[in-house]
Amino acid sequence: MEHLYDKLKAYSISGHYGFHMPGHKRNTSLLGTGLPYGLDITEIDGFDDLHHARGIIREGQERAAKLYHADESHYLVNGSTVGLLSAILGSTRPGDRVIVARNCHKSVYNAIFLNNLKPVYMYPDIIPGTDICGPVSAAQAAALIREYPDAKAVIITSPTYDGIVSDVAAIAEEAHKIGIPLILDEAHGAHFGFHPYFPKNGNQLGADLVIHSLHKTMPSLTQTALLHMNGELADRDNVRRYLHMLQSSSPSYILMASIDQCIRLISEKKNELFECYVNLLEETRSKLGTLKHLSLFETADYDRGKILIRTDGTGIDTGKETKRYTGKSLSEQLREKYEIQLEMALINYAVAMTSVCDTESGMERLVCALHEIDGKLAKYKNNDAELAKTGKNECFQGNNIYELSMREINTFTNTKINVSYADSEGSIAAEFAYVYPPGIPLVVPGERVSRQTAEALQNYADSGFDIEGTRIKGKIEVLKNG
Repeated sequence: MEHLYDKLKAYSISGHYGFHMPGHKRNTSLLGTGLPYGLDITEIDGFDDLHHARGIIREGQERAAKLYHADESHYLVNGSTVGLLSAILGSTRPGDRVIVARNCHKSVYNAIFLNNLKPVYMYPDIIPGTDICGPVSAAQAAALIREYPDAKAVIITSPTYDGIVSDVAAIAEEAHKIGIPLILDEAHGAHFGFHPYFPKNGNQLGADLVIHSLHKTMPSLTQTALLHMNGELADRDNVRRYLHMLQSSSPSYILMASIDQCIRLISEKKNELFECYVNLLEETRSKLGTLKHLSLFETADYDRGKILIRTDGTGIDTGKETKRYTGKSLSEQLREKYEIQLEMALINYAVAMTSVCDTESGMERLVCALHEIDGKLAKYKNNDAELAKTGKNECFQGNNIYELSMREINTFTNTKINVSYADSEGSIAAEFAYVYPPGIPLVVPGERVSRQTAEALQNYADSGFDIEGTRIKGKIEVLKNG
């Protein structure tokens, strides 16, 4: 069995001189860095072509499909974004209607814009006692499918950035009743299906198009991902056509070798790696379960590979007052004092992402730091008032009203103004607004901004978060007479 990395490594020391791209010519002595120039080639004889895979790359993609229980799998070197764009554009025609979970990543909205699609939104409920978006329900999907039988696809994200898992099998079943595909953004679930501790992956649960970000939770380089296709409902030819259009015509062999090595490692050592990983996670969660002021978020429908630490209700005693302690405060303290960098921080919680590559010493370092911080925290005295003001702002509430398509917004010229976030209530937005990560739009162009969303945007800004998608800091563009 031939693997891409092995072949690249052999070529790098073979003595071949390349009169071909890339321009660095693998001249590592001249370049003087530790970057893998020696492995970096273009499509030359014997190394196959991602866009017309017939040899070593095709074999690697077939191994990926077998590992992930997919009918067909494709290497992605432009991240999950290109997989989502290709899946959605390949499954729809301009002007089609789609049923979409409103907490999808911004790349889903870019696909909606590119094909001028008509989205019908599913709004996840908030998990009781938290400000975290819960799963998308199969009942809600079923109701919208009945109401909009002309829909061409259902699009959901599971797990979410926070680790929340939806009932993929039930939603797929509802979509299949009217013969349309389920497109599943499972970017954060590339580790699913390899141990009973985690849910099965979307290919095993009936999803037609599944996107995995290998670099998020698996041992693969940044920008590497997989697009899987299953069954007969997915328009595979059209999805492939968009993949060829949207992926680089000069794909990185280093990235593709990284994918191949990741698949190789898991295929050969899956049981050993995941058994150690699960034991380490359980031990870590047990130790964090004794925190007194910080708290560990856990629920039944949850990816337990995500360590989500809640800070709501906690405060720091400054000597004069007890000041509110946020997820952002926790993230900054861990980074500056303990040299621990978390994945994401919002107002009431922060997220530590884990993988099979985490070590016992790394986990213990996180546990010790959190317990030390926890020992210095106190109950936040103004907690009730603060939560009344901001408690549900970190999850999209589903109270913006869809008025115009993103394409229609672009036809309005000389009728747009910029207003503060607080003053945007009731206006029709002309641009996106989101906190990144997680990259889920709080506002989409064409939506009428609700009071709750306007307050959320202002509260994020006041709490020191950068609002992305807007051109002017502190303001959002809206229709002047919307």
